[in-house]
Amino acid sequence: MKYHPIDNKLFVKNRKNFMSAMRPSSLAVFNSNDMYPISADSAMPFEQHRDIFYLSGVDQEESILVLFPDSPKEKHREILFLKETNDHIAVWEGEKLTKERALEVSGIKTVYWLQDMEKVMFELMTQCDTVYINTNEHYRASVETQTREDRYTDWLKKKYPAHTVAKSNPILQRLRSVKDKIEIDLMQQACDITNKGFRRVLDFIKPGVWEYEIEAEYMHEFLRNRSKKFAYTPIIASGNNANVLHYIENNQQCKAGDLILMDVGAEYANYSSDMTRTVPVSGRFSDRQKEVYNAVLRVKDEASKMLVPGNLWEPYHIEVGKLMTSELLNLGLLDKADVQNENPDWPAYKKYFMHGTSHHIGLDTHDYGLLHEPMQSNNVFTVEPGIYIPEEGFGIRLEDDLVIQESGEPFNLMRDIPITVEEIEDLMNS
Repeated sequence: MKYHPIDNKLFVKNRKNFMSAMRPSSLAVFNSNDMYPISADSAMPFEQHRDIFYLSGVDQEESILVLFPDSPKEKHREILFLKETNDHIAVWEGEKLTKERALEVSGIKTVYWLQDMEKVMFELMTQCDTVYINTNEHYRASVETQTREDRYTDWLKKKYPAHTVAKSNPILQRLRSVKDKIEIDLMQQACDITNKGFRRVLDFIKPGVWEYEIEAEYMHEFLRNRSKKFAYTPIIASGNNANVLHYIENNQQCKAGDLILMDVGAEYANYSSDMTRTVPVSGRFSDRQKEVYNAVLRVKDEASKMLVPGNLWEPYHIEVGKLMTSELLNLGLLDKADVQNENPDWPAYKKYFMHGTSHHIGLDTHDYGLLHEPMQSNNVFTVEPGIYIPEEGFGIRLEDDLVIQESGEPFNLMRDIPITVEEIEDLMNS
C-alpha cells in the first residue's frame, strides 16, 4: 500500500461498535471485493470493499471477516480468513498478509487460512441463531454485477437455511456516517493532497492546454504524495463542457476567455476527498464570470453554516434552494414571474442548479449515511452549489468537504485550498 500504516485501534473500535448493535446469538460475515477481469489475463486494479476495510483494515483480496460476539470460544469472537501466502505468490505478486502482519493491521488475533473457512464456519453456525449478511442499500446504489459478497451470501443461506437472516447495512449506515478522529485525519490528508494538485494546475493552465493534460498534472501530484488514484473519475470541463454535470471525456482544448470547472479529489488510504473549483483559462475572470462566481460562493458559504447537529438533509436543501433563487434573481437569470409560477416539485432555480448541494463523504465519495436522520457531530458532508448557463457558454461549481462540529460552524477540511476570485487570479498571475 502507498499509504502509511493506520493505527489499528480505529478498527478495534469500529468492530466493538458494530458488535454492540448485533442481536444476541448472532454472527456477521464480510467479504473482500472481487478482482474484476478485463479480458485475456488482464484485471482491473483491486479495490477493497469498504465495509471489511472499515472493520478490519485488511486491504487485500479473498479475505473474509467474521464477527461472533457471543461465541462460546473467546478466540472465535473475531476471525479473519485470508488467502495463504507462499514463495510463489511473493515472487509474482509481492507478499500478502501473514497471520502476524494481519494481527498488526487489524488487531484480530485469530487468523485462519481460507481453505479452513467451511470447516470453521460449520462450527460457528451450529452455535448461533442469526447471521448478518452484508447488502448494498445505499440510496444511489445501482449494481448489476453479482459480487463476491453476493455469492457468499447465496452459499451461506443455501447451506444453513434454518438460520434467521439480518442485515448489516443499517448498522453500518449509522456507524460509518460518524467519523472517528483517525478517519478525519486521513480525510484531511486526502484533502491536503488535493490542495497540492490544485496549486500545481494553477501554474500549468493557460490557453491551448488540453483537459487531459490538466488531469495528468493532478495525477502526477497525487501519486507523488502517496495517493494511489483519483477518489472518483475526474471532471475537467472547459467552456460549455461544464454544463454537462458528469462530463468525464476530458478531451477538449482549453480556449482563451473560457472557464474550466474541475471536480477532482485524491483518495488516501481508501478515504475520499471531493473538491470542485472553477478557474479562468486566461488567468482573469470576466466581469460576468466574476459576478456568477461570487454568487455561487455566497451560496456555498451560507449553506455551510447550516451544517449543524439536528438539521435534516431535506429541509436543508430547501433552504439552499431559497438562497440560490435569490442569487439567480439578482443575476437576471430568473424573474419574479418565474418564481411565482414555479412547480413546487421542480422549483424555478432548478433550471440553473439542478443537483443536490451536499452528500456524505468518507470511505466512499458518496458515503453511507441515513438521510432521514438528523445531522450530528463528525458527519462529513460536501457543499457544492453551482450555476450552469449553457446560453452564456460556462458553468460554475464550487465544492468543499466539511466536518460537522458539536457547536458552531463546521470545520472545513479544504480551508487551505484557494477559492476566492482574488486568490485564484493572484496565483495564476504570480
